[in-house]
Amino acid sequence: MFKIDNDTRLLKHNVLQRVSELAYQGKLCDDTIQEIPFEQIPGRQPHFRCCVYKEREIIHQRVRLAMGKMPNGMSERTAAVCVIPAACEGCPIQRYTVTENCQKCVAKKCMHACPFGAISMSGRGAYIDPNKCRECGRCAAACPYSAIADLVRPCRKACPVGAIEIGDDKLADIDDDKCISCGACMKACPFGAISDRAQILNVINEFKAGHQVIAMFAPALEGEFGAGVPVAKLKKALEQLGFEKAYEVGLGADAVAMAEAEELLEHLKAGLKMTTSCCPAFVNMIRKHFPRLQANVSTTVSPMVALSRWVREKYPQAKVVFIGPCVAKKTEQVEGGPDYVLTTEEIVAMMDARKIDPDKMEADPVQESSTYGKGFASSGGVTSAVMQVIQEMGEVPQVSAQRCNGAAECKKALMMLQAGKFDMDFIEGMACTGGCIGGAGCLTHGEKNKAEVDKYGREAFEKTISDALSVLIQPTDKSSDAGK
Repeated sequence: MFKIDNDTRLLKHNVLQRVSELAYQGKLCDDTIQEIPFEQIPGRQPHFRCCVYKEREIIHQRVRLAMGKMPNGMSERTAAVCVIPAACEGCPIQRYTVTENCQKCVAKKCMHACPFGAISMSGRGAYIDPNKCRECGRCAAACPYSAIADLVRPCRKACPVGAIEIGDDKLADIDDDKCISCGACMKACPFGAISDRAQILNVINEFKAGHQVIAMFAPALEGEFGAGVPVAKLKKALEQLGFEKAYEVGLGADAVAMAEAEELLEHLKAGLKMTTSCCPAFVNMIRKHFPRLQANVSTTVSPMVALSRWVREKYPQAKVVFIGPCVAKKTEQVEGGPDYVLTTEEIVAMMDARKIDPDKMEADPVQESSTYGKGFASSGGVTSAVMQVIQEMGEVPQVSAQRCNGAAECKKALMMLQAGKFDMDFIEGMACTGGCIGGAGCLTHGEKNKAEVDKYGREAFEKTISDALSVLIQPTDKSSDAGK
């Protein structure tokens, strides 16, 4: 039903959809689980790997992830993403390769630089033994002709914090102590060998048990469901799927903007600098890689948590589900937060399983958030909202802000702050390039998505944050463990 233009995403979608179908039908059992790989990979001809047996094993492990389990043989981990070993075997494994630039020089600097004896010389030039190479890079650095090419794996190249490790078996692994769960590796892997665990079974079971379930969806979903499918239609589609009510998280963003603005003014008076706390991957980066800066992180909870607390006040018995493009949200364990987190990929699979087409829904005319609350989805949106609140409060302090677009910019700003060389007052950290619209759980990424979200924001009924917050009795609470 939904257009997916990436074959690895399509493979993941098909598994999620099938698991959802069986769960809704009450037919998800050992026998049907074992049948899924054969349904997805029929016949004897391989489709994307060396043989159908390997392909079916990959599907089997994807089924486990769709059910919220780890791949076979892997222990539980705190990171939101994990490697599927069977799928990773197709990735190129030799990082350093000798090119035709090799001059077969007498010095043999590359050979002498290698501490593992992986390099030998022949009449054709240097040769790197992949069985001995440990990818230290000393040979490439030593070569005077730059004849040794560094072919970095896509997952390793994409990771902003060096959390991807390569074992002796040449398979990728993720270091939980370093991983910030941004999902960059998941987006980058061309083999779909890195994925997140789904929580679709938990939500479906809540539906089937007759429990009250409330959905909260991110403004970043605008445009994710195809041309002409606004989130106003998505709300009705979610209700048809089984949710009793659906709220836009932009309302929580308005509340967060109000709280962060007040907190920023307090920091300015004290001569301190402050970072945002909305992006869990950014907060994870500070917690794991810049722990000395935790005092600089805003204590205001994320929009997801702020709205979840408000929903729980209205529906004390309800189960609360966040729906958005962010994988890192699955690691955000804060009191009062949602019970479950679904990515865009997962909710689309559930809709396809029930043959629900948002495009055929009537649009819900109700909007809860302001232009600025909806703007949280794009990079720079948090800063714009906070500055708007300061203006609405009548405060006119001189505030300088750094809008960090992507993990690389976040890391650079934090390094400067830690070194005492950051000369601005406020850091907005968005680990995904473009902001939430670039999240790893999105169906699509690009400028078109940003344009759709920006248009959605301009069409908001409430143009000020103060007006939008009139919906809330208490805008938000603060918590010392916000964003963790």
